[in-house]
Amino acid sequence: MRPTILEKILADKKIEVEQRKQLLPLSDLKERIAQYKPLDFAASFKGEGIKLIAEVKKASPSKGVLCPDLDPVALAMTYAQNGAAAISVLTEVTHFQGSLKCLASIREKVNIPLLRKDFIFEEYQVYESAAFGADAILLIASVLSPEQLGELLEISHNLGLFCLVEVHNEDDLFTALLAGAKIISINNRDLNTFKVDTNTTRRLRMLIPQECIVIGASGIHNKDDMKKMKACKVDAVLVGEALVTADDVPAKIKELMS
Repeated sequence: MRPTILEKILADKKIEVEQRKQLLPLSDLKERIAQYKPLDFAASFKGEGIKLIAEVKKASPSKGVLCPDLDPVALAMTYAQNGAAAISVLTEVTHFQGSLKCLASIREKVNIPLLRKDFIFEEYQVYESAAFGADAILLIASVLSPEQLGELLEISHNLGLFCLVEVHNEDDLFTALLAGAKIISINNRDLNTFKVDTNTTRRLRMLIPQECIVIGASGIHNKDDMKKMKACKVDAVLVGEALVTADDVPAKIKELMS
């Protein structure tokens, strides 16, 4: 049986992480973050109205290259200047053409919270995230055991990092809540098939306790999609492709958030 897209991504990521450990050992990472104080990612979603997490993403496994001439830092600055509450930065190298260097460069230029979006499954990557300027990290419930998720949440919180825990179905959500996740991202994209169904947010939102911050992600391209998310009473949306491919990014943000 051929491996799924997700299985291929994870296999490549494990090789990448082992290579990075040789270049930058965990002890060096710990020294680099001794004085690091992450921004308050959760506070970005307080107040009235749906907030925007705008994503810097050059490519995707399903669509290929989205923006050949992407300038990650310039795009991130545009996001920050036009009302984004936070910025998500893809750092996966092989399939999304991101990098940790890109995350660090953006950190130097913007003063709103940054989410490192990647396939994180071990302690090293958590320290790495802080060392390169992340304020929050993505943890995907479907690729972690309950024990792994609990451990990574604890390590992250001890470092002052926030965790956005991604779920796609009821089992993922149960695992996330049991582990103590407080920020839940409902991904409308099935990571095995990469098909999108925005009804996933509607279905799962009603199962999440009110004290949790809830984010709707994937498949959000226009005003109608935003109306669906608003009806689901999410606190924020994470939008990547629609912004990265927009001819006029400020106008697209205004359209989505109006």
